[in-house]
Amino acid sequence: MHLRIFVHRIPRLSLSKTFHGRRAAAPPARPQAPPPRRRLRPPPTLPPPLPPAAVAAAAAGTATLADLEKLQVLGHGSGGTVYKVRHRRTSAIYALKLIHGDCDPTVRRQVLREMDILRRTDSPFVVKCHAIIPQASGDTAFVLEFMDAGTLTSIPIASESALSRITRQVLHGLSYLHSHKIVHRDIKPSNLLVNSRMEVKIADFGVSKVMCRTLDPCDSYVGTCAYMSPERFDPDRYGGRYDGYAGDVWSLGLTLVELWVGHFPYLVDGERPDWASLMCKICFGDPPSLPDGASDDFRDFVACCLQKDSNKRWTVDQLLAHPFVSRDRW
Repeated sequence: MHLRIFVHRIPRLSLSKTFHGRRAAAPPARPQAPPPRRRLRPPPTLPPPLPPAAVAAAAAGTATLADLEKLQVLGHGSGGTVYKVRHRRTSAIYALKLIHGDCDPTVRRQVLREMDILRRTDSPFVVKCHAIIPQASGDTAFVLEFMDAGTLTSIPIASESALSRITRQVLHGLSYLHSHKIVHRDIKPSNLLVNSRMEVKIADFGVSKVMCRTLDPCDSYVGTCAYMSPERFDPDRYGGRYDGYAGDVWSLGLTLVELWVGHFPYLVDGERPDWASLMCKICFGDPPSLPDGASDDFRDFVACCLQKDSNKRWTVDQLLAHPFVSRDRW
C-alpha cells in the first residue's frame, strides 16, 4: 500500500484590517545593552517540499486510516477531532488530526494552509507531520508526532529555570520558522506541546502564513485575538504596517507571563473576557508586568517581547542571546 501525500499550494488571501490597564513599573536597567535594532529578514531558500519524516512514514506503510487503531480522543476543534492512535503493524503511537470534509470554507482554507506549512517543516522544535492522508469522503487526516504530556496549559511551572528552558525551545522553533519565512500567528500555551522528556514543540499551523516575498505584509485578522499584538489590532495607529515576525514575539511574551502567573495576564483570574475591553487594554493600555519575586532578567526579557512599538521589540535571534535563556545561566 503506497502513501498518497496530498499537498496544495494555497492561494494568496486578501488582507483585511481587523484592550487600558494599570501602568507597570519601569523595568530595571538591562544587564547589557541590546544589539543594534535590525529586523533580520529570512533568506529566500525554502526547505524541501516534504520533510524526511514524512518520507520515512510512507516507507513504513502508514498508508490508510485502517492502519491506525484509535485509542482515545485527545480533543475537538473547529471542524475536526484529534485522536491518540496506534499503528497496527508497528505499534508506533501517533496523534491523528482528522478534519471533516463538510466543515465551513474558513476551516477548509486553514486545512490547506496547514498542509502547505507542514510539508515545509522539519525541526526538532516543531511537531512533526508523518503523513497527510486525503479521504474519498473529503476528510483530511494528519498523522502527527504524539506529545504525551499534552500542552503547556496543563504543565505547572515550578521555577524560572524551568520556564527558561521552555522559552529557549520555543525560541528555537520560532527561529526555524522565521528563517523559512513562516509566521505562526497563533503562539499561545495551548499550541505549545510537551512530551515526557519536557521537550517543547510548536504545533497548530492553521492560521500560519508563508511570506512569499521578504516585504509581504502579514496583517490579516486571524489567530486567537487575546494574544494578538497591538499593531495587528490597529495597524493604522502603529504606522499602517504589521510585522508578523514581531507579532509572534509579542504572543510569546504574553504566553510566558500567563505561564508564570497562572492566568491570562490582561484579565483577573476567573474573569470572563469582554472583546471590547480586552482590545482596549492591548491597544491602549500598558503591557502586563510580572509579580514581585520575578528576577530582573525575567522582567527584562518580557519587556523586550512586549514593546508596544514593534520596531523596538526584539527579534527571536536577539532574544536567544538574552541572559534569561542563555545556556550557562542555569
